[in-house]
Order: sequence, then structure tokens, then C-alpha cells
Amino acid sequence: MNRRERAIATAELEMGLADFWHDVDNNWGRKASDYYAPEAVYRSGGLKLEGREAIQGFYSWREDRGARVSIHAFTNFRAEFDDQGGATATWFMLLWAADGEAPLESRVPTRISQATETFRWDETEGRWLCTLRELKNLFRGGDQLNFS
Repeated sequence: MNRRERAIATAELEMGLADFWHDVDNNWGRKASDYYAPEAVYRSGGLKLEGREAIQGFYSWREDRGARVSIHAFTNFRAEFDDQGGATATWFMLLWAADGEAPLESRVPTRISQATETFRWDETEGRWLCTLRELKNLFRGGDQLNFS
């Protein structure tokens, strides 16, 4: 992969992540499973979800609980590409989230996590699909559900 191809692929991965978090924060994650490959695994602390259906079920469960405000921000995005057409991305997630209606009292992030994701290019869909997301919780604060 040359420098230009790497830059384009990195931008595609980063844009996909931005679209994912936009959907989670503004649409209850109703399209969250589209980000993942059918066989994907999502791990965060004690939480382990396997497959698109289980991942989507998590976001449906959150929506069913009622009013919630969340902001997921990410930074320090970096992607590495292997010789088999796969990719591994690392980034940091900053999460502010609480149950209730906006506006809510401002607080420190409820979580700061280091993320590692693996991807495969899907020719049929013409895009990168996440096969594994692992979140390592580095900081926790405020009121939150315990997934660590």
C-alpha cells in the first residue's frame, strides 16, 4: 500500500468511526451494527458481545431504558495495514453520558478508554467492517453503568 492509498484508507476508517458515534449519540445507535462484520466481537471490561445481532441488541437495550444524553469523542486515531488487506486501528474514546434529558450538569468524562479495532475490507459492501473492538477502560468517573 503506497502513501496515498494508506491516507485514503485511514480517512475511510476514521470517517466510519465518526459516522458510528454520530449514530450512537444522535439516533440511539439504531444503525450501530452496520459498522461491524457479521462475526464481529465487541469487548469492554466484563461486557462481551458476539455478532451483529448481539451488538445491536445492546444499543436497543439502552434506548429502551429511556432518556439519555451521550457524547462520544475520539482522538489520536491511528491505523496500520497488513499484507492481507486488513487493518488495525487504535484511538482513545472520551465518553460523557448520563440518563435524563438535556441539558444535564456538566461533569468530567464518565469514561476514557483506549480502543483497539481490527477491520477487513468487504468487497460486497465496498467498505471496511470492524471484526473486533476492544476497549480498555483507563479512567472512570461520574454516574455510569458498570461495564468494566
